Amino acid sequence: MDLLRLGSVEMMASIGEFDPLNTRVPATKIEVTVSSFSIFYLFHTSPLSLCLPVVVLYVQAVGTKEWREFGRTEVIDNTRNPDFVRKFVLDFFFEEKQNLRFDVYNVDSRSCNISKHDFLGQTFCTLGEIIGSAGGRLERTLSGIPGKKCGVIILTAEELSNCRDIATMQLCANKLDKKDFFGKSDPFLVFYRSNEDGTFTICHKTEVIKNTLNPVWQSFTIPVRALCNGDYDRTVKVDVYDWDRDGSHDFIGEFTTSYRELSRGQNQFNVYEVLNPKKKGKKKKYINSGTVTLLSFKVESEYTFPTSLHYMSPYQMNAYAMALKAVGEIIQDYDSDKLFPAYGFGAKLPPDGKISHAFPLNGDGEHPNCVGIEGVLEAYFQSLRTVQLYGPTNFAPVINKVANCASEITDGSQYFVLLMITDGVISDMVQTKEAVVNAASLPMSVIIVGVGPAEFDAMEELDGDEVRVSSRGRLAERDIVQFVPFRDYIDRSGNQVLSMARLAKDVLAEIPDQLLSFMKSRGIEPRPSMSSSPLHRHI
Repeated sequence: MDLLRLGSVEMMASIGEFDPLNTRVPATKIEVTVSSFSIFYLFHTSPLSLCLPVVVLYVQAVGTKEWREFGRTEVIDNTRNPDFVRKFVLDFFFEEKQNLRFDVYNVDSRSCNISKHDFLGQTFCTLGEIIGSAGGRLERTLSGIPGKKCGVIILTAEELSNCRDIATMQLCANKLDKKDFFGKSDPFLVFYRSNEDGTFTICHKTEVIKNTLNPVWQSFTIPVRALCNGDYDRTVKVDVYDWDRDGSHDFIGEFTTSYRELSRGQNQFNVYEVLNPKKKGKKKKYINSGTVTLLSFKVESEYTFPTSLHYMSPYQMNAYAMALKAVGEIIQDYDSDKLFPAYGFGAKLPPDGKISHAFPLNGDGEHPNCVGIEGVLEAYFQSLRTVQLYGPTNFAPVINKVANCASEITDGSQYFVLLMITDGVISDMVQTKEAVVNAASLPMSVIIVGVGPAEFDAMEELDGDEVRVSSRGRLAERDIVQFVPFRDYIDRSGNQVLSMARLAKDVLAEIPDQLLSFMKSRGIEPRPSMSSSPLHRHI
């Protein structure tokens, strides 16, 4: 929230999440996993019927509300409790409500047309709901078949690190336990990365090697962030199974390692005992169920075209800077000292990554003032290099902060204007409406400039031109919010000067009437002008 102190008029301009002008840059990449689910109902209920589940993720388009297929998990053979390896990597736009739909099907043919398969149930949620759940783990009931309990699905989400390394490794095993009555074993490996809550998320399965106790698996590649999310000491658990056609794979044993240990390559430390806890507890002379050896390990970097989460073009300012400059340069003329406290909201702050909804852009909590609009812009650009933008987007803390300042000076000598620049939905709409209703009795106004392509329905509701904002049965005393979408002021001909002048005119158009409505409601009359200095007038 940029607080622009404008002498007799105090303008609080709040810069939230900072996206570029013509592109929609994600704040974070989130990996969503269908960790597991239980299927209660099948169309074919005979004991011999197979369950070959697959989950299809649909994402709802922002404008058209159309559901578009985003991706599918792999099909898992013959299980009602699948644990999928394939992940969905989604761009998390913390300013938007990203609606997701998970449909579950039983695959009963080779057709790629999902409608040709048996529908088992579905669930709806937002990406924010998964991220915001305890431990990033959301459990939902499947529905969609009238009169039937479809099952339960568990979704997990984790923010992906910026690590772009790719690991390639090969493993073999020796003297694994024999599990098949008429043969040896058909072993395969399952890799899991540990989560902060002590659970594990599957991240890779090897191929099955048939009829051997000494398998050599093919080398495979895996993104390092999938294996350990950039935390080299995070526990990696590996389970060894004997494959069975009916899906009831026999557990041979397990071992743990880490990326750091694996990265040492082939050596005596990367020979792992495969242990079966149940066997170890029952047999006193139990040693192990075989060993797994790392044969090779190498890491390569995945190079991509460089991008920035907060791209600043060398040729033009982004939408946030343009809106701040356009509005600020006009209203700053009503400020006497040109010292503007400037704040941002919705970011993780160094060094501990604490989320803040009111942090000084210049990094100085005791002296957040910036000199002039140019000083605010400079502090804004600097903050982009030091903070990690993050949701949720809470407006209420910003409005309440300004309201606390305004409540201390209600004699008409100062009027506060809060300029909020943001690019999407409000995460705390209930609290925000309460804050606006409370602020309406104070000497302040709120200007919201919405940038980017998102929907701004909540902003329109706060604007209150047609229906006055209310909270818990209380109507706002005055209309104090003005909202404009920045996209309406992008001049396609390239004349940014005219379009920004139009933006400033429209966002400031209601301020005089809002100021006068407060003064009249409190019986405050203009003070006589000072003949010795006609330019210095109190509002």
